[in-house]
Amino acid sequence: MQKYNIENIVLNQTSIPTKLLTSYKMIGLSENELVIILHIHRFLQAGVEFPTPAQLSTYMNASEHTCAQTLRSLIQKNVLEIIETRTNNEAYSETYSLQPLWEKLFTEEPYEVRTEEDISETNEGTLFVLFEQEFGRPLSPFEIETISIWLDEDHMKPALIKAALREAVLIGTLNFKYIDRILRNWKQQGVQSVEQARNIGKHFRENQEQQYSTEKRDTSFYYNWLEEDD
Repeated sequence: MQKYNIENIVLNQTSIPTKLLTSYKMIGLSENELVIILHIHRFLQAGVEFPTPAQLSTYMNASEHTCAQTLRSLIQKNVLEIIETRTNNEAYSETYSLQPLWEKLFTEEPYEVRTEEDISETNEGTLFVLFEQEFGRPLSPFEIETISIWLDEDHMKPALIKAALREAVLIGTLNFKYIDRILRNWKQQGVQSVEQARNIGKHFRENQEQQYSTEKRDTSFYYNWLEEDD
């Protein structure tokens, strides 16, 4: 019978916070997301700072595509972030960080449980999807982080973010810098409702049309987010 080195077995372990196992459901994580987090935690401890979806899928009953989607979901839920670092030779690299997860588990007490109904009510759950539909591609980690900053740090209402996206579509300048500038301008003007945003956008477009005599784009095929409730 093969003999095992007990010390090696003990050392080759991954420490998992009990708080994660007992609270992952309360902070809105699924079992699949939990397993991804555990593998990222294991990879980080092993010195692999940016495991790919392909690497993760090797240890799971999930495809590479599913792992990629789960990673995006974790970033959207603000429990995982991507940090850009610079090495000694001035090269840039990326690494995953679970710091937002640990802060959510250990410093945000009492934690407010958000149900699917809450997410649907605030429209945050569909916000990322709407951006991807309008841009016609998956969002980059930087773009996902930008939307998260609008929501979590700038405390922008999801309805106003959608309104800014629509304004960018109507103007024909569909990029994040322009949308960010719209939101900053609205914030400076004290805009609090979609109705106010609609009026400002309409006034701006009318001025643009008068100044440049440009043709208005046909936007009938766009989803009219401004008809939604604030």
